[in-house]
Amino acid sequence: MLVLAHISDPHLDGSERATTRARRVRDHLWGLPGRVDALLVTGDIADHGAEAEYEEAAGLLGDAPFPVLTCPGNHDSRAPYRKALLGVPAADGPVNSVHVFDGAAVLMCDSSIPGSDEGALDEETYDWIETTLDELGGDRRALLAFHHPPVAVHHPLPDAYQLRDADRLAALLERRPEIAGLITGHAHTPAASVFAGRPLAVGPGVTWTLRLPWEGEQVADRDAPVGLAFHVLDDDGRLTSHFRVVT
Repeated sequence: MLVLAHISDPHLDGSERATTRARRVRDHLWGLPGRVDALLVTGDIADHGAEAEYEEAAGLLGDAPFPVLTCPGNHDSRAPYRKALLGVPAADGPVNSVHVFDGAAVLMCDSSIPGSDEGALDEETYDWIETTLDELGGDRRALLAFHHPPVAVHHPLPDAYQLRDADRLAALLERRPEIAGLITGHAHTPAASVFAGRPLAVGPGVTWTLRLPWEGEQVADRDAPVGLAFHVLDDDGRLTSHFRVVT
């Protein structure tokens, strides 16, 4: 059984507010009485893509008692992300990584498009997913994590910037039965859906929570408590998601 904590969209910008909210959820996760296998951070780690914002993120996440797996969002910038957060040479290509656990793997995929708020998995990323799954042998359950949901969440703001070319992702899932589910962020609201027959979990935003159209006209609820999720991939390949808030 694989147990994953999940946060998204901290939008660190050097402000006391953003730092306090990120530290609040960090302290909660670091203090859990039971151990999780990893923490997923699904993008928009920085608000402006500045190197200093990633240095702050590295400081907040660097002493984690478990692996921290990240992927970029539309507010992130690949070169400073690599340099200041990952500690590797700056480069402009997609930031993709895989972490292998006993019986399962998590593929952190880059759905960012430099200079755009929209999302897409590019040719290099699709090739990387296929190659990585081939190397895993086809019998190890895998989760794909990236920033932009491939389905509508029924609010005009995030729905305007869904993952492009979702049919191609659906075709990949049809070819790859070992993919047990999808984990995303971007929408700033905890949500559960289905895409191409696989469970899709959308993580809540750390910085603010999306108000849905029937909840009021103001888009961002900046006073909502910080949200997080826990995802459990069991030995039968079933993905179950639990959503929590930190007050």
